[in-house]
Amino acid sequence: MITSPAHVLVAGSGIAGLYSALRLRQALPGTAITLVTKGELADSNTWHAQGGIAAVLPGASDQVSRHVADTQLAGNGLCVPEAVEVLCAAAADHIGVLLALGTPFDRTASGELALGREGAHSASRILHAGGDATGAAVAQALIAAVRQDPGIEVLEHAFLADLRTDEAAAPTVTGALILRAGVLTAVDADAVILATGGAGQLFTHNTNPLVATGDGLAAAWRAGAVVKDLEFFQFHPTALDVPGNLLISEAVRGEGAILLDGSGARFMAAYHPAADLAPRDVVSRSIALHLRERGEDRVYLDATGLGGADFLATRFPSLHRQTAAHGFDWAADPLPVVPAAHYWMGGIQTDLWGRTSLPGLYAVGETACTGVHGANRLASNSLLEGLVYAARAVDALAARTPADDGDWPAFSAVGLEFPDPDGSEACDRRTLQRLMTDHAAVTRSAAGLRVAAKQLDQYPTSGATVAERETANLVVAARLLVHAASAREESLGAHYRTDFPGPSPADHAPHLTSYRRARS
Repeated sequence: MITSPAHVLVAGSGIAGLYSALRLRQALPGTAITLVTKGELADSNTWHAQGGIAAVLPGASDQVSRHVADTQLAGNGLCVPEAVEVLCAAAADHIGVLLALGTPFDRTASGELALGREGAHSASRILHAGGDATGAAVAQALIAAVRQDPGIEVLEHAFLADLRTDEAAAPTVTGALILRAGVLTAVDADAVILATGGAGQLFTHNTNPLVATGDGLAAAWRAGAVVKDLEFFQFHPTALDVPGNLLISEAVRGEGAILLDGSGARFMAAYHPAADLAPRDVVSRSIALHLRERGEDRVYLDATGLGGADFLATRFPSLHRQTAAHGFDWAADPLPVVPAAHYWMGGIQTDLWGRTSLPGLYAVGETACTGVHGANRLASNSLLEGLVYAARAVDALAARTPADDGDWPAFSAVGLEFPDPDGSEACDRRTLQRLMTDHAAVTRSAAGLRVAAKQLDQYPTSGATVAERETANLVVAARLLVHAASAREESLGAHYRTDFPGPSPADHAPHLTSYRRARS
């Protein structure tokens, strides 16, 4: 007999969290739904997303099979094939839902949905809104729908401090501890959906908002959930080299912008046949290696040949305003750019329905690892994943029976953060960011990873205030990343080892790292 949950707690207000809450209302109208977010509803990576959402639409000359192939190629052979098939096949349906909610995707003069092209895509299949404000447009539509639904209780400025578990049930997630206005409150729930995003704040140069501190991942790890592929952290190749690291969308290169080194020469063709439109991991790594060879600290993105200020202001209105605010005229001069931490392919391991290894716990969006991105995410697949897998998690939850928990692949138990070391050093975010940027960013080595691991062992993984807890969660995330990066002695996708610059032999099965904490 299927029993509907009485209460579901959703943590996170990006596309995956908002969509989860709305889909829950449709699938389980009698279930109480609480959505918590540690800032305002708009404080998310989704809001800052520029490029768009990849989708093969009905009637297009494009094909779902091509989107699948592009995703798998970008993922360097490490994608879970079934996960990719699910993602690409369901795209059009969820775009239809967004349109029904009033998302103002850009259209051509004839009224058709405008489709752009980005790096490593073989066709124009990227929907965008406001030129380069897609995430904000999508988030606004979803937020409006959530706020208008009286069946969704929204708690802003509510920090997910930890998950609650019933240890007698091996363990089962039974709710969460929420820190709000300095008060820690236990919230009971029959299911928890984590949609807390990534952890870009691990690195000095990053495109993420300040809230991206790996809170859901850390909470799931503490509860004993299996995590996977944490060595794969994508760096976006073109962030403006100014405080805040404004992301310069992939779509700018899709329109024809090119990368130049300090001498004004193009260089990407020497690293990859697709040159400036190579996958993100290739472009970021190529920039890092080229800069190291030349002893320089930045490259330049040249959009001066795209049609002048009028074109740039029309196609990329937000970037046009923001670059001007930083003192740049990108219609006349190339922009200084650097690779910046952007998206974590790894996360809490899930099946194809958002289920984690812990009964009662689901994970969707960037905090999850479905395997859909492999070793490197294809541009504009992240918002799509948030939609597709949020919907599937709700579908699974609405029809859940004990038999649905299934078998989980073999994993290793790793003890990294329990207990805090005696005499723990104080750790502030900037110190942690410098450590990770120096030793675990675009390029890595065994020596550098050992330095990082030794220092991370001295940092506490607990705290009282929200700020202390965020930093502690980043320390947990950093330890997990460094451990995974040390274990993978090869270079693959977004993980590049200078001491192992090539991939494992072709006949070596991909060794997806999968582990959970060693329970005391």
